[in-house]
Amino acid sequence: MSEVKKIATRESYGNALAELGKEADNLVVLDADLAEATKTGTFKKAFPDRHIDCGIAECNMMGIAAGLASTGKVPFVSSFAMFAAGRAFEQVRNSIGYPHLNVKIGATHAGISVGEDGASHQCNEDLALMRVIPGMVVINPSDDVEAKAAVRAAYAHEGPVYLRFGRLAAPVINDRPDYQFEIGKGVTLRDGKDLTLVATGLCVSGALEAAEKLAADGIDARVINIHTIKPIDEDLLVQAARETGEIITVEEHSVIGGLGGAVAEVLSEKYPAKMLRIGVQDTFGESGPAVKLLEKYGLDAAGIYQKVKAFHS
Repeated sequence: MSEVKKIATRESYGNALAELGKEADNLVVLDADLAEATKTGTFKKAFPDRHIDCGIAECNMMGIAAGLASTGKVPFVSSFAMFAAGRAFEQVRNSIGYPHLNVKIGATHAGISVGEDGASHQCNEDLALMRVIPGMVVINPSDDVEAKAAVRAAYAHEGPVYLRFGRLAAPVINDRPDYQFEIGKGVTLRDGKDLTLVATGLCVSGALEAAEKLAADGIDARVINIHTIKPIDEDLLVQAARETGEIITVEEHSVIGGLGGAVAEVLSEKYPAKMLRIGVQDTFGESGPAVKLLEKYGLDAAGIYQKVKAFHS
């Protein structure tokens, strides 16, 4: 059996920007002294006159992006999720969200898979922070194919968009001819009748693996990829709850305010169902190898399988 191809979605982000830059003259990229890490250096090499290094001044960078957007440019502002969503939250809210400007935020190094950088850099709160800003679209792609498609969709969308990318190489799971990306539309990757795993980002591949393990135990699990946290695909979630009865969300993010919170909000109002939220449980991360951290926090395939098995029994 051939080995599954793995690519970090931050790499996909940089490559997608460079490709899109050939087609879109109004695309500009801003970075906060992290072009090598965020991979926007790929765009900088191809279009040096359309790349602006704002230095370690993320809040100022958001203001510059807002100004550029007001002149008709489409700026992609890039930094680590901890800085883009955390440090610069006020500027994102007031300078980009409030006037509903056409700024795209490319946030890399999200979640505990940042690894050795530790709790200070492992942003497990960004989806919640961005989701609460009125009019902000929030996207968390699962692999290389989806990340590239998300960048293009964000560019085409009129208004602010938050894109979440990871540091750890993720398995490519969407490399198929019929793949389509649409903002606000979830994707059913595996059908099933006994329960539904609703996953996002890095955890989608783990959810698929867990579903295979569950199948060996006679549990038929549906797997849904929710790449857009906001607006979320309410119809698909309600259908899954109605048809399978049990909903388990899986995310590399706090279970408070992220995918789990968003799904719970939908179902509590439209179709209450038995539910489990798998993710970071109201705690900070810690320094360590990314793969080992995913194992410790129960976000790898084995951890997801064990939690679902206990919940379903």
